[in-house]
Amino acid sequence: MFAYVVRRVLATIPVMAVVALFVFSLLYISPGDPAAVIAGDQATPADVERIRASLGLDRPYLVRFGAWVWDILRGDLGTSIFTNLPVATMIAQRIEPTLSLMVVTLLLAISVAVPMGVVAAWKQGTLIDRAVMAFAVLGFSVPVFVVGYLLAYFFALEWDLLPVQGYTPFARGFWPWLENLILPAIALGSVYIALIARITRATMLEVLQQDYIRTAKAKGVGQSGMLFLHALKNAAVPIVTVIGIGIALLIGGAVVTESVFAIPGLGRLTVDAILRRDYPVIQGVVLLFSFVYVLVNLAIDLVYTLFDPRIRY
Repeated sequence: MFAYVVRRVLATIPVMAVVALFVFSLLYISPGDPAAVIAGDQATPADVERIRASLGLDRPYLVRFGAWVWDILRGDLGTSIFTNLPVATMIAQRIEPTLSLMVVTLLLAISVAVPMGVVAAWKQGTLIDRAVMAFAVLGFSVPVFVVGYLLAYFFALEWDLLPVQGYTPFARGFWPWLENLILPAIALGSVYIALIARITRATMLEVLQQDYIRTAKAKGVGQSGMLFLHALKNAAVPIVTVIGIGIALLIGGAVVTESVFAIPGLGRLTVDAILRRDYPVIQGVVLLFSFVYVLVNLAIDLVYTLFDPRIRY
């Protein structure tokens, strides 16, 4: 087991190296001269050269990349062009809302989608099954921002049940913190719930046809025990896989959701940085999101062994 963990950890190193190379190249694959774009139309040649020097564009590519990687390893993500604040400081100021939104959405999606998929497989062909599948299709079809605006209109503006925008830090209390995250989490989790529910249903249908399930029924195992202890455990690997893959949906959807609900998180920071062409901030946020996604996939690989001890590749 230890050797397997070491192999999986070491396998993430070249992945992160490729990600770092791509993130660093964002500054150079973007159309036009980044320094001229940042300087604006009214800038003088001296202004453009000053920005080029501040970005390090006057040095060879490999030299800049090596220096950038060395700074990253020391925890220095660069300095914002527009605010002159360290990128690490700006990320630290915005990370709590985004992390809170993603955690609440993840917990909501798993707690709702997995039982939905299990019940749909158990009631295959019934009205319950068709209702779950209809919700899954609808969840994939409706964009996150549309769901967000509908939730904000009805629950916040029409019925005045929940706040429509903003974020309350966790330090100010659990309910004020959660109250601001309910609508964004539902909007962001709609696609995620649909994805997990569909995969759970499909996997459970396959498992429920196995001989050991029929044996469990013949031995008098209760319906809930058969579904959630025997069948769900053996169907867990594909479900865990899609949960890990769906983290990318959360990262991408967080940008839209935070804009709809005016949450001051990393999503809003990313949008603002893109609009202002603040490349150091864009690089820092994208690198952070990529690193989180790689760690999540590493954790998923390790979780596989809990459900299927035969996995030791």
